[in-house]
Amino acid sequence: MKGDSTVDTQIAIPTPQEVGYVNGGQENFYTHGRELENIPELQWPQCLSVYDRMRNDSQISAVLSAIALPIEATTWRLDPNGASDEVTEFIAQQLDLPIIGKEGEHKKKRRRRRFSWAEHLRHALLMVPFGAMFFEQVVETTPEGMWGIRKIAPRMPDTLQAINVARDGGLISIDQKPPGDIGVIRASDATKTTIPIDRLVAYSYRREGGNWAGRSILRPAYPHWALKQPLLKIEALAVERNGVGVPDYENPPGATPEQIEKGRKMAESYRAGSSAGMSRPSGSKFQLLGTTGQIMSARPVIEYHDSQIARVALAHFLNLDGKGGSYALATTHQDLYTIAENSLGTEIAGTANHHIVEDLVDWNWGPDEPAPRIVFDDLRSDSLSIANSLRTLADAGLIRPDRSIEEWLRRDLGAPAKDTAPPEQPWTPETETEGGAEQ
Repeated sequence: MKGDSTVDTQIAIPTPQEVGYVNGGQENFYTHGRELENIPELQWPQCLSVYDRMRNDSQISAVLSAIALPIEATTWRLDPNGASDEVTEFIAQQLDLPIIGKEGEHKKKRRRRRFSWAEHLRHALLMVPFGAMFFEQVVETTPEGMWGIRKIAPRMPDTLQAINVARDGGLISIDQKPPGDIGVIRASDATKTTIPIDRLVAYSYRREGGNWAGRSILRPAYPHWALKQPLLKIEALAVERNGVGVPDYENPPGATPEQIEKGRKMAESYRAGSSAGMSRPSGSKFQLLGTTGQIMSARPVIEYHDSQIARVALAHFLNLDGKGGSYALATTHQDLYTIAENSLGTEIAGTANHHIVEDLVDWNWGPDEPAPRIVFDDLRSDSLSIANSLRTLADAGLIRPDRSIEEWLRRDLGAPAKDTAPPEQPWTPETETEGGAEQ
């Protein structure tokens, strides 16, 4: 009974060894394709070439740009996060990122490193259409004798042969096809290139369990893309045939078989143009006939599939066409879209912090050294709205517009960093009373 001191109660301590598993198949997670994917050409790695073709569609290209451009355009910085100045400045120099509060100093420095965070970010965002994007860490010794990043080399999706996953769902390694076998679905295992996890930076979009290939944002758009392709051909054919009309040639009375055949060829070879014309026998008739009756237009169906493609990225605003009423929903749509964008940016920053920043700190200072972290400007915020809100709060006396808020607002508005020196002592009510207000 509860409270009875004579009853021994023991709490079961979990064992460090896992009992269950995540990956119930082979180490090569995708040897026989995904059981949950019933379309053969969308099983990994066949799906990679399909998604690459899909990127050539104008609507899909716009959707992917709408996802990538805000994340690429926002400002990325390095937050010291309790790390020492030595560690923070080394990581900032390695990754070509400004340190929060020292943006002005970063702009004055001449870049000497090969690594570009902007280029790395652009490649990392390929995980959105392809499901995953892998990089290999290539290190070098700096003049100071430290381990630095020479490059974080992209390992493009079409070079992958296998993604090897442990029983617990952890990534073990990736296998690349031999260079001469690029484009081949199954390459020889004897000449494959294996990159282990301790050399990898792996971005996996919406990963579930051990599925390190991720889930491409284009997967739910595939049916609409596939159905749209024949419709575009039908629409082009309809414009060609019905825009000019179908040639109709009536032979003269008593036409011979040779004349009938000649008239057929003349009708088939007719092409509209500024110099188009013909000569026909007396008594024959030639006219261009248009389509009669009600016909199904392919355009509304194409527009429907385009709208569904935009929905997969919550980019509903791509479907606003000025037909009235739609713009009233734009703000609501944009709020949901920016939440998704912010989530994607957070996912990228988390992976980069764990597998780039912390690796650099571990190599040079050990695992116990505090590490800075990569951060980005919140994509959900509107600079003007924030400025107005701060003014309202300051006028109400709810916040004090101190230096920290000013520097944060400058960063959010993209204004130059403050060029006056920070105060030697933090603000207190006593320092303000004594006239020692912050600069």
